[in-house]
This record gives sequence, structure tokens and C-alpha cells, in this order.
Amino acid sequence: MPDATVPKARSPLLALFLAVLIDLLGFGIVLPLLPQYAKDYEAGPLMLGVLMASFSAMQFLFAPVWGRLSDRVGRRPVLMIGLAGSMLSYALFGLAEVEGVAAALGCATPVPLLLASRILAGLFGATIGTAYAYIADVTDATTRGRGMALIGAAFGLGFTIGPSIGGYANDLIGRPAPGLIAAGLSAVALLVAWRTITEPARHTRAHARGWDGLRQLGSALGAPTVGAILLLQFLATFCFANMEGTLALFARAHPELRYDPAANGHLFSYLGLCLLIAQGAVVRRLLPRIGEVRFNVAGCVLLAVGLVAVPGATAEWHVWAALAVAVFGFAIVTTSMASLLSLRTPESMQGEILGVNQSSLSLARIFGPAVGIALLPHELEGAAATRLAWPFWLAGGLMLLGLVWAIALARRPAPGSG
Repeated sequence: MPDATVPKARSPLLALFLAVLIDLLGFGIVLPLLPQYAKDYEAGPLMLGVLMASFSAMQFLFAPVWGRLSDRVGRRPVLMIGLAGSMLSYALFGLAEVEGVAAALGCATPVPLLLASRILAGLFGATIGTAYAYIADVTDATTRGRGMALIGAAFGLGFTIGPSIGGYANDLIGRPAPGLIAAGLSAVALLVAWRTITEPARHTRAHARGWDGLRQLGSALGAPTVGAILLLQFLATFCFANMEGTLALFARAHPELRYDPAANGHLFSYLGLCLLIAQGAVVRRLLPRIGEVRFNVAGCVLLAVGLVAVPGATAEWHVWAALAVAVFGFAIVTTSMASLLSLRTPESMQGEILGVNQSSLSLARIFGPAVGIALLPHELEGAAATRLAWPFWLAGGLMLLGLVWAIALARRPAPGSG
């Protein structure tokens, strides 16, 4: 086939964006309701922790598997499987809330069904690494970062709109509605992907690999710049997840906020809106001009400053402004590093290594909130401001170390550059 021209290259990216966006709307609908549903069924702290961590744990286990499979059999089949699996997981989430379903399946409460739905969602949602690999297949070095930002924009839009849809559906229609609506959206995403997403013309299938393949993977991951990129992405995601996992509790106890669940919902929608603007309007335009390594340094500065500034706020708008700075920094770091990782990965291993990266980020999303919550006082009411600040100070301090790392990476020549 002839090489695709620039205008044609946009078509598969738009199709992928629409499919991922519709599916992520379903994710945004379901996720904020999970803790509320679990508490209604008197799930203990341990079970609540398992419910919240199960999604990321499954992504940690299966992202490299899906990535390697996509290198061998193609991106499109893996993306189709992921969307179909998401549809099933959301349908199970909705059916768990239908009266009598849990009892008919021998469950005392719907909690086991909710857990099963999150396990399935994590397993099939681990195909997001394949979406990044698809972008790598249909872009070149000058457009890679702009393409990677599309996935971030889809996340931002999904988290901005999804929670509101879920809340209204729960209140106006009933508890089964959010999960079933999310399943319907995933069905639409599957149809969109089936009709519009084609196998990338530039995609080079990898051959089945045994021990030699493991050696090749280890060699690729052990390359100096690749290892540094993976660790910096992990660190940034750990710090941001630390903030996300403690923000609702912080906002409830902070004397300038005292947010109830509804206000916290608005706060998280604001974070999603900031992410959407950062990825869709800022990163996509500036990244090709500035370059991945230099833009990453700026992102580390913004993320560190934003995280440290949140607990130091003396007014409500200070908190919202600091969070916007942190979100913009996080968007810059993750997109710059995802693009750079793809550019420095062999074409035949894009899916596998980007899958390993997603697996690493899933682990960061498990440990980040856990460490942050452990640093908060057990009794939030009346807690000293310094105790509420510890998770943010830790995250900001770690990102200052990440900044040193980013500067060192920027000064290190790219492999093969000289």
C-alpha cells in the first residue's frame, strides 16, 4: 500500500478517539458510584479497598499480555475484544443492582457481582495500551505527541461528563441505570470501532517469541533512556494518584472547603475539564513545537508546584488554581513521556512495551492512593492543617526529584544521535 498522506492519517485517529471517548464515558459513569454502592451494602474497609484496587490490579497483570498479542495478531482485533469486554463488565455492574439478581446467583449481597464487574473492566480495559500502540502505528515522529494527546483528551472528557450522567441516572431512573447506560455506550463504541477502525497500514506484526523474545524485551526495557522514561512516568502517576486518592478527604476536612459529596463531585468534574483543556487545546499544539524532552521538564515543574500549593491554599480559589496547575503538569509529563517512549521503541514491540508501561502506571495508581491515605490522620475533623498536607508534600517533593530526572534525560542524547 502507498504511504498515507497527512490528511488520511487523521481519519484513523478520529475514529479511535471517538471509540475510546464513548467507552470512557461509561467508565466515568460507573467509577464515582462504586464506593457509594459498596457502603450501602455495608462492605468493610478491606472489601472497599479490594473493589477500588481490582481494576488497576487487573490492568497491571494484563496490559503487557494484550500489548504483545496486538503486536502479533493486530491492533484492531484486540481493540474490539476490549470494547466488547467493557460492555459486558458494565452490564454486570448494572444487573448487580437489579433486585433479586444477586440472590438468584447465590450471593448474599450484590458486592461479589460488583467486584466481578470491576475485575472484568480492568482485564478488558487493559487494552488501552493497544490504543497507544495504534497511534504509534499511524503517526510519525512529528505528529506522535499530538496523537498521544488525543487519548488524554478522551480521558478528560469522559471524566468530565461521565460522573454527571451517572449521578442523574442513579437519582432519576434507579440504581441499575448507570451501569446499563455505560454498557450501552460501550456497545456504541464497539459499533463505531467496528465500522471505522481499520488495521494500521504501518503496523508490522511481531513473530511468536520464546526465550529469545524475553531477552529482546528485557534488552529494550533496559535501554538507558527507555528505563528512565518508564520510571519517570511511574513517579508522575504515583504522585498524581496520591493527590486524587486523598483529595475528597482533604476537601471535606479543609477549613476553606468543607465539601460534601456533591461538591466533591463538582471538584472532580473540574479536574476532568482541566485535563480535557490541557490535552486537547494545549499539549497537542505545543508538544510538536517544543519537543518531548524539554516539554517534559516544564510539566514536572508545574506538577510539583501545583501539588505543593494545594495544601498551602488560604482561599477556595487558591485550591482550584493549584489543582489546575497540577493537572496541566501531569498532562504534559504523561503525554510527552508516552510519545518519547514510543519513538524510542522498536516498531515490532510497540504494543508490548507500551503495554508494560500501562502495567507500570496501573501499579502506580494502586500504591499512590494507598500511601496518601495512610499519611492522612484517622480523624479528619479538627485535624491540623499540617497533617492534611502530608500526602501533597510527599507528592510534590517526589516530583522535585522527578524534575532532576527529567533534566538529566533532556541532557542525555537520544540513542543513535551521535
